[in-house]
Amino acid sequence: MGEPKDDPFLDDPEAVDEDSFDLDAAIEESGGPKAPANLDQIVEERDAMRERMMRALAEAENVRKRAARDRDEAQRYGGSKLARDLLPVYDNLVRAMDAAGAEQTAIREGLELTLKELRGVFGKHGVTVVSPAEGDKFDPQMHQAMFEAPVPGTVAGHIIQVMSDGFMLHDRLLRPAQVGVSSTPTS
Repeated sequence: MGEPKDDPFLDDPEAVDEDSFDLDAAIEESGGPKAPANLDQIVEERDAMRERMMRALAEAENVRKRAARDRDEAQRYGGSKLARDLLPVYDNLVRAMDAAGAEQTAIREGLELTLKELRGVFGKHGVTVVSPAEGDKFDPQMHQAMFEAPVPGTVAGHIIQVMSDGFMLHDRLLRPAQVGVSSTPTS
């Protein structure tokens, strides 16, 4: 190797004036910054890593949203099994009220109060009663046809008898209302 160039900084660090030091000239004199020979490979690796990072971030966001949706759904519909199990209790109270005669006012009042309290608990937890009336149009999304019969004076496809109420939990059907439907042909 050749003789080292005189470097005032190496000889006397105090001799270099920081204000007059030209970094660009020093880089040019030394041959410039050396770019790695495999710069294209490094750029490709960087782009691949960026792509993987972006996909991982998107997946993490999707998992977060899915978990929040599942948590909300569990909170909203978690009691559906219990509610479904209480529906026969409601049905039995309604039947007992219907069976209690007019002379049994004390029993009837007790049943009405119990039924009112059960409806209140249902309402508190988002359970609503679906009570179709005779003459309403049959809706297969909300009603279950237990039988079809030709009844004079009715319109085909309308309810002619309600056997039991249906129930909704928020916007989901717990149990359809059980009804009889007219099959009277239109004249």
